[in-house]
Amino acid sequence: MCGTCGCAEESGGTRIVMLREDGAPDHGHPHPHPGAHPHPHERRQPSGAGETVTIEQKVLAKNDLLAERNRRWMTDRGVVAVNVMSSPGAGKTTLLERAVTDLGGRRPVAVVEGDQETRLDADRIRRTGCAVVQVNTGAGCHLDAEMMRDALTALSPAEGSLLMVENVGNLVCPALFDLGERSKVVIISVTEGTDKPLKYPYMFAAADLILINKSDLLPYVDFDVEQCVRHARSVNPDVRVLTVSATTGEGLAHWYDWLAEQR
Repeated sequence: MCGTCGCAEESGGTRIVMLREDGAPDHGHPHPHPGAHPHPHERRQPSGAGETVTIEQKVLAKNDLLAERNRRWMTDRGVVAVNVMSSPGAGKTTLLERAVTDLGGRRPVAVVEGDQETRLDADRIRRTGCAVVQVNTGAGCHLDAEMMRDALTALSPAEGSLLMVENVGNLVCPALFDLGERSKVVIISVTEGTDKPLKYPYMFAAADLILINKSDLLPYVDFDVEQCVRHARSVNPDVRVLTVSATTGEGLAHWYDWLAEQR
């Protein structure tokens, strides 16, 4: 078991499903990608003691080694991965649907979809015409570097691609596991509490960008955008924050500008 979050340490039960153009599953056969690339990635460790900390350190050290190999593999091909994280229902998939549709003509785009079960989100992305692979983690509550490696093997993104990774809906564990990505994006919707950055500080401290989604619902909910931004910057002073709506399109141009900078 993983000392960090209590989920399974090994990903042997993970299913990687590549969707063909006709929608049928195509089960890839993963192969390792050797090589390491030093790239410091700061991460705050939760407190603990004794055996729990020892197990956690071993799990994270193994993951970080694989993440560096993923990073080197992607860097060599000019592939830029963006790890998109949020609680369930914040709007990750809808934002990705719009992004892959709007950005498809500017740059090759591919998607890795992470969920415990089903390929529902991958099916939604596939209907846009975008290359997508589904990672089902079973009991796992996050993607890890080994799952990412297998997804890269199955997906084989084109050189120069923007690779959007939708992590499992969870505001805790995904923040601790480096996948080899270039950047981390955290989405919070206005239907959630303004105090989420204070309650889940590791997640918001890890973010390179925070998207406050569903701004079209602000007239109907009790959510203070300015207060939420203050809370986020109390744990991550330099983080960039954008207010967007995947429904109306508000703020998406700024989101796309930020994605264009990720090279």
